[in-house]
Amino acid sequence: MTAQAEKREGLHVAIIMDGNGRWATGRGLPRLVGHRAGVAAARGVIEHAPDAGIRWLTLYAFSADNWRRPEDEVRGIFWLLQFFLREETEKLKQRGARLEVIGRRDRLPRSLAREIDRTESATAGGRRLHVRVAIDYSSRDEIARAACAVCPLLSEEPLSTDLMGRMLANTLNAAAGEVDLLIRTGGEQRLSDFLLWQSAYAELMFTERMWPDFSAGDLDEAIRKFNRRDRRFGGVPALSIDIPEGCGRNRN
Repeated sequence: MTAQAEKREGLHVAIIMDGNGRWATGRGLPRLVGHRAGVAAARGVIEHAPDAGIRWLTLYAFSADNWRRPEDEVRGIFWLLQFFLREETEKLKQRGARLEVIGRRDRLPRSLAREIDRTESATAGGRRLHVRVAIDYSSRDEIARAACAVCPLLSEEPLSTDLMGRMLANTLNAAAGEVDLLIRTGGEQRLSDFLLWQSAYAELMFTERMWPDFSAGDLDEAIRKFNRRDRRFGGVPALSIDIPEGCGRNRN
């Protein structure tokens, strides 16, 4: 299903939460302090999201490429993620928010994987907001896995690219559907292997603001800019043309 045809209530906003480490080092602080401040920023955005008209919120917390970072930093990020889940589960339930983690889990610490399972189970009934946190996530890996899941369903008959595309979309998009607005903080302007399929028609916004400084007000401003954009999905607005009298008629 394309973004043009999609009918649903509420926006799907995806955020690449970039700039935690640089925010900290710019202040002469350890990088992990920046990640801790980033957790606080994420909490504020999650709390404000429903009031901003957001129904699905996908946050990029740890990419598959982030394993290349120093071991101490990776261990600290996982500890913060586990702490966040433990502390926020009850609050998410009270706000009617459901939390889901996307990405690989086989490489995560067991304690974090258990906390993910516990939070997902506890918040499964949430309907007001669906929060998805991408941990050990790679969009290319996600697409490859979706293709592997689809392949056993294929017959020996020739398969059209349209049908293959719809089958992959159903596997990848699930309930959240395609991304309406993708925001990246921290000044970089690239997708970094994040929701490549789902962001095919997304409006992209890049800000110099580091993630720890990103506030509910910044989110509101991004939504206002999004609402001013003309999303044509490859089409053009219908034109009203005055046709002169007699023009285009057969004359005998």
